[in-house]
Amino acid sequence: MFSKEIYLKRRRELAAKMAGEGGIAVFLGNVEAPAQYGDNCYKWRQNSTWLYYFGIDEPRFAAVIDLDSGKETIFADDFEVDDIIWMGPMPSVASLAAGAGVDNSAPYSKLDWVVSEAIVKGRKIHIIPQYRYYNKLKMQQLGITQPSEALIRAIVSMRLVKEDFEIAELDDACDLGQQMHTIGRKGIKPGVIEQEIVGNMEGLSLCKGWGVSFPTILTQHGEIFHCHAHDNVIEPGKLLVIDAGVENNNHYASDFTRTYPTGGKFTTKQREIYQIVYECNELAFSLTKPGTAYRDVHLAVAAHMLESLKALDLVRGDVPQMVADGIAGLFMPHGLGHNMGMDVHDMEDLGEDYVGYDPDQKRSTQLGLGSLRMARRLVPGNVVTDEPGIYFIPALIEKWKNDGKAKAVVNYSKLESYYNFGGIRLEDDVLVTPDGARRLGPNRLPIAPDDIETVMNQE
Repeated sequence: MFSKEIYLKRRRELAAKMAGEGGIAVFLGNVEAPAQYGDNCYKWRQNSTWLYYFGIDEPRFAAVIDLDSGKETIFADDFEVDDIIWMGPMPSVASLAAGAGVDNSAPYSKLDWVVSEAIVKGRKIHIIPQYRYYNKLKMQQLGITQPSEALIRAIVSMRLVKEDFEIAELDDACDLGQQMHTIGRKGIKPGVIEQEIVGNMEGLSLCKGWGVSFPTILTQHGEIFHCHAHDNVIEPGKLLVIDAGVENNNHYASDFTRTYPTGGKFTTKQREIYQIVYECNELAFSLTKPGTAYRDVHLAVAAHMLESLKALDLVRGDVPQMVADGIAGLFMPHGLGHNMGMDVHDMEDLGEDYVGYDPDQKRSTQLGLGSLRMARRLVPGNVVTDEPGIYFIPALIEKWKNDGKAKAVVNYSKLESYYNFGGIRLEDDVLVTPDGARRLGPNRLPIAPDDIETVMNQE
């Protein structure tokens, strides 16, 4: 936990943003979730919004903020002797609440009574969307079915802009992420099983942090965005995508991606595509600054990508028109980046459109642009990922070809020679500053193609 003053300040700001709404705001921390059976649970992870406002990293806690009176109450149960036998003594609920700056505490079962009383009195009940089944059922049992848009927007407006001490935490998480990626890069040797590299990487995340911020992606099939199978042997001449991050002990995340030639040197074809993705990454960073919509950065990257693919005769025609028609989605079916903080896709549980889109922005239906998680006009304190990629997905290419889509501009016959290529993605974590942006973490991972080859052949 941070100091109680941080949580007090945040809750006061939240209450001010909710002024005029009235009623009560209900916050549910997570409970433990059984894996194989009741006493063997999945690894514990607290709800991030709960951590943001209350900081107590223990299961089965809840809180209510009365938006009319200002009263705050935490609900949880003190350990009994049977609990202490198995898990040892624990501070009282009252002392944990005091550590978060909350004066009132009550047993967990009292939450039902407080919420039911508010409902009977016709008061508004403000709740955020729930993603854990226990909490979903809890809300249903209490008769609360609709999340509060006012509460969601208030929380998003606060968590989108990182405080100075949060930026320090993110730099720390990025330091760990860069260390983990360095271990991964050094482990790329022909004949090594991918799982061995992943194990060594994730060991670092557990030695120095909470663990990985999401399941590690490490694959020689880079055209599969979220490939979590690690049973292949490293083969020379392929490309290995490593997309991985660390969550530090205060639950702030990092998320980096690099793509490596498994034999230490790019083929001509690999280098051509890699150079384009590298230029797109650099372009996106150069455009990232306050006042710029990240949607426009995505579109600028799409234009550069298509211009470069046109030079390779993979597409033909007018580049601005191809951008407008969504042709870039054939090669990059995902968005340029997402918000990052305590969640690697920060606040995605609150709803992507609330988090990543300004009220006057509308999500596109195009492949690629429609998957953009962050489109907002940037402000200082935003933390976003910069992760362009180019992928050759045979099934997608064949579908477009068979549907007759973009046949005048896509060179389908030449694309056939790329069906075994895979994919390339390059990702950095970026803080928006008052006068531009900076990459998070102490030392940027090697990324320029010459630097990649040099460092791989030195290790």
